[in-house]
Amino acid sequence: MKRILAAVCCIALSSLPSLSQKTASAKALSDQQFVDFAAQTDMMEANLGQLAANAASSQQVKDYASTLVTEHTTDYGQLSTAAKQTGLNVPNAIDTEHNKMLAPFQKLKGSAFDHRYAQEMVMGHTKAIEMYKKEAADGQNDALKSYAQAALPVLEKHLSGAKDLEKAKSSTK
Repeated sequence: MKRILAAVCCIALSSLPSLSQKTASAKALSDQQFVDFAAQTDMMEANLGQLAANAASSQQVKDYASTLVTEHTTDYGQLSTAAKQTGLNVPNAIDTEHNKMLAPFQKLKGSAFDHRYAQEMVMGHTKAIEMYKKEAADGQNDALKSYAQAALPVLEKHLSGAKDLEKAKSSTK
């Protein structure tokens, strides 16, 4: 099951829109799968944000990334609290599949990093919002449903910011 979840996460953050549309019609995740997804998302966003501090050329990207580091770190703590109330385990390290997703970013610098980062933030937050909405509506546990509902406005703010970055990056081409 963890491999399946990891594959779904990889697809969600990849640039394959047709596959992400297929996952949109998939059943809701189990509570543990949702916790795994949310934790991996938080850790990925924080790691990419830290990478952006040195690799990005745009101050707008650096500022956005810094916000994501702070807010996804806070979210990870809130997720941990909700998961512990339900007796679920929270991953504390990025899994192999997500490490592979980080690797291309480590090779990018400047405007190439900025452009790819903006694209990935739009896709990743779009997928996260979809998964959080499903959990808020269909989750089996009230603590996780409440957590997901509370996290949605922050994720939507991140998506809006990512779309602004993407527009700014595409207009500078």
